[in-house]
Parts: sequence; C-alpha cells; structure tokens
Amino acid sequence: MSTPFDVPARFDTDVLRGMVRLPAGMFRMGGDDPDAFVDDGEGPVRTVTVRPFAIDATAVTNRQFAAFVKATEYVTEAERFGWSYVFHQFVEPGAPLVDGSVPGAPWWRPVRGATWWSPEGPGSSVTTRPQHPVVHVSWTDALLYATWAGKRLPTEAEWEYAARGGLDQARFAWGDELTPRGRWRCNIWQGEFPRSNTEDDGHVGTAAVKSFGPNDFGLYEVAGNVWEWCMDWFSADWHVEESGPTRIDPQGPVDGTSRVMRGGSYLCHESYCNRYRVAARTSNTPDSSTGNLGFRCAFTPR
Repeated sequence: MSTPFDVPARFDTDVLRGMVRLPAGMFRMGGDDPDAFVDDGEGPVRTVTVRPFAIDATAVTNRQFAAFVKATEYVTEAERFGWSYVFHQFVEPGAPLVDGSVPGAPWWRPVRGATWWSPEGPGSSVTTRPQHPVVHVSWTDALLYATWAGKRLPTEAEWEYAARGGLDQARFAWGDELTPRGRWRCNIWQGEFPRSNTEDDGHVGTAAVKSFGPNDFGLYEVAGNVWEWCMDWFSADWHVEESGPTRIDPQGPVDGTSRVMRGGSYLCHESYCNRYRVAARTSNTPDSSTGNLGFRCAFTPR
C-alpha cells in the first residue's frame, strides 16, 4: 500500500522499543469453548507454527498516534467520512447524529465529528487520556501508522500466539478463571448490557494501557479494553484446511471483505459478546471505526 507521507528510516533498536520479542514456536490455535460463536470459526483447534517476531506490549496509545499525525499530517478515515460510532451512554444530549444505525446493535450511535482525538464527538478530547488506547481508527489507519513506525500489523496467528502467553488452550489470556481470587484481569462490561455497568473492574469506557497485569509474555490488555485489528482477511473456514499455509506462519486468506479483529473490548459481556476469550475472533470492514476499536503493531527483526 502506498502512503500519503514519507516513511522515515529507522533502526531495529528504535523500532523494538516498547515491544516484546518472541521466539519461533508451535502452539494450539483456536478453541472449542462450548459458548463459542459457531459463525466466527473459532475452531478447529490446530497446531500452528510462527516464526520469530516482536509485538507491542500495549495497544497504540493516543500519545503515540498523535505523534504520527503531527509528523505526517495524516487524516483518518473517520475524519474524512465526518463521523464514527460512539456507544450510546457516551453520547452527549443534542450531539449531531447521521443516518447510520447498526441492525441488531442499537447501542451504537453514528456521531458527526467523532474521531480519534474527539472520541465522544464535538466537545470531547483525548487531552486527559494520553495513555489510553487510540480508538476510531480503521484498519487502513492502523496499517499506515504501523508503516510509519517501521512496523506492521500482526497476523492473527501471531496475535493469538502472543496473547496466550505460553498457556496451552487456556480459556483466557491468564488461565481458565475469569476473575482468579476474585480479581478482575481485564476491562469488560459488568452489569446488565447495554443499560447499566457496575464498573466492578474499575473502568467505564477505555482504560489506560497497563491498567491490568501483563500475561506471561509481557503483553497488556490482550483481553477487553479495545478490539485490535490484525492483518488477515477474515474467513470462518479458510483455516479448516489441514496443511500448508494454514499451519506454517499463516497469513490468512488472499482476499475478503472484512479484516480480523481480536481481543474483545470494554463493551464485551457474557450475555451477548464474550469474545474476551483468547480464541475468540470477529471482523469488520477495513474502513470501519468505532469507540472501542484500536490496534497494536508487530515487527520482524532483521
């Protein structure tokens, strides 16, 4: 993909700052959780090999994205479209709306002027949230940031390998219990979705990165907080093939209509979207943006 800006040359040592280096390895990808979403294609469980790579310890923050915008004068797709989706409880009374309701998800409001720097629409700002993950970024926005930073987006296999932290087929990134010893390990919805959030985990909306402890590989918030874009085109059955490109450093299908998203978000709840499970997956069109969608980057050291 060509970029609308110059890409600076960077040394590996600079690129790797804030990243976790992972060796090549084999792991069992996917899951067979009884509450999995069949149409998402979480299974079958299969042994996958990935090559050595590095991945950001956290999602890309507002501060980091602001540096990118300042250096390149980049304008995100939401800014060009003029609007983005905001969760209904965060929409101010009288906020300007556009025609763009989501069938089956009435809690999303298409707010004119909602962007990465104004997440709830006109009058809101990320000034007080520099360490929160950037949101309202499309797959294309994420890819161009990664390119500018000398990185790339992770493949879905790399993302899951890193998110599992070495645990074999655990339900969550930290084990099989959602709240071990009664402690919350991720920023998701508690209460009755979408009307009341008890905030038992201490957060409503996004949380600053590193608000919860890392997994065993040193990655933060790979469950909840914000969805994270991956490089792959989405398919519910491409990976059912039992050999070849689906098993050795898989890159995903060669084409498609939507891109993979992983990790769940602060809006995930067991009643409708328990996709904070480490095997869970979903997708969206590459130009989509919402108030719970961000990304982290990967890198192949030379």
